[in-house]
Amino acid sequence: MTILVTGAAGFIGMHVAAALLARGERVVGIDNFTPYYSVELKHARIAHLEQLGGEFLFRNIDFGNAETLNEALAREDIDRIVHLGAQPGVRYSLENPAAYIHSNIAGHLNILEFARHRGTSHLVYASSSSVYGMRSDTPFRVEDRADTPISLYAATKRADELMSETYAHLFRIPQTGLRFFTVYGPWGRPDMAVWKFTEAVLAGQPIDVYNHGDMLRDFTFIDDIVSGILLTLDNPPADDGKLKPGGFVSPHRLYNIGNNRPEQLMDLISTIEAACQRSATINLLPMQDGDVYQTFADIDDIANDLGFAPTTPISVGVPVFVGWYLARTEA
Repeated sequence: MTILVTGAAGFIGMHVAAALLARGERVVGIDNFTPYYSVELKHARIAHLEQLGGEFLFRNIDFGNAETLNEALAREDIDRIVHLGAQPGVRYSLENPAAYIHSNIAGHLNILEFARHRGTSHLVYASSSSVYGMRSDTPFRVEDRADTPISLYAATKRADELMSETYAHLFRIPQTGLRFFTVYGPWGRPDMAVWKFTEAVLAGQPIDVYNHGDMLRDFTFIDDIVSGILLTLDNPPADDGKLKPGGFVSPHRLYNIGNNRPEQLMDLISTIEAACQRSATINLLPMQDGDVYQTFADIDDIANDLGFAPTTPISVGVPVFVGWYLARTEA
């Protein structure tokens, strides 16, 4: 049997594919190298996977095109899917909304249809902490209402959850949606804070810090995210009519995956400064449209159901990232 990983050239997708290969799974990875950020970095991630050994097959596919998706994978015996491919980014959704509809709405539907007609035993898909909107009560719980998104990106992720529930109800497809909280680590995304701040500090350039530095984020190290994804993948929800996280009685559930400890943005910057052994020049700015003040994951559901327990604070994870970044830039 084979596991399909969408967004395999992405940050989380590459790490998940690597973890699956390490335990002897056959993995088919797909991606279409959208130029939202460095295409060179995405190709480097695929090259890294191909160098690991094991049964890894990569296909350059836009899953937003149903015909292309189905034709390219027609001969593959796909058992499970980890659907991580998407158009990411809150701020970019203000500039190019059509990209989000193509990848996150049409693309998610295409994956649901693929899972339906191929008899997939479990579809694990990426949602986002952004679905909670501008909440003041914390921590964010899966049972909280998520109907006030403040960005198109967040709206598409909530729509994905609702579409998945429809397919789980109608076609009994076991599914798990994972609401990720600010993921960082080696091979990360250049548009995310940890990478951007590290790059600026090492280059002696100023850092743009929004809301004058008064922001809280539940920074989650990539190893903890991968651990949660694999735990989830190996334990599909039962079609037993019982209530599940997210409020569903179909074989569908939602989990938060976060570090369960929000950090002040200025504390993150201090940790980066220490790891880089340099001081940052900080440019304080107002809050940007589409940003939220804080994120804080309540992980009780996934902890109680599957034993998920993050282990990596930023004091550990940030130096690991900085070490990887320095090694990559010096190579």
